[in-house]
Amino acid sequence: METPDSGAPDTLQPDDINALMLRRREELAALREMGIDTYPHGYEVNASSADIIASFAEGGDVRRVSVAGRIMSMRRMGKASFFHIQDSAGRIQVYLKKYDLGAAYDAFRLLDIGDILGVEGFVFRTRTGEISIHAGSFQLLAKSLRPLPVVKEKTDE
Repeated sequence: METPDSGAPDTLQPDDINALMLRRREELAALREMGIDTYPHGYEVNASSADIIASFAEGGDVRRVSVAGRIMSMRRMGKASFFHIQDSAGRIQVYLKKYDLGAAYDAFRLLDIGDILGVEGFVFRTRTGEISIHAGSFQLLAKSLRPLPVVKEKTDE
């Protein structure tokens, strides 16, 4: 997008950015002030969402996993949060607890739907029966500055 003042195609002026995009840029600046690398070069993944769900065994050994994906939904509830991440194989729920993450939980409060995260933790089943990851740590892999497009649900018609 070219602006009349700058002449540079990728330079956005505050007038060109809607309120949501402006808020996301402010969150990006806050994350950088916290010393967080907002676009790291790599992340080690050892499982996919589909593999975790398919291989979950009730009452078996605690399985530690490392997954990466895009945040597709979030539910923040004070000192705990749930969110779904989507990778190339599907979606899985992640559970975060302020007590487990400490100061990193404050950084999570600055994340949005569309951001890409790496999550490390153990697999468990919630009270509602959903297979989830209890996060011991997470790493921001990419901050999304634009909102995701609205996707229409498929119908059987």
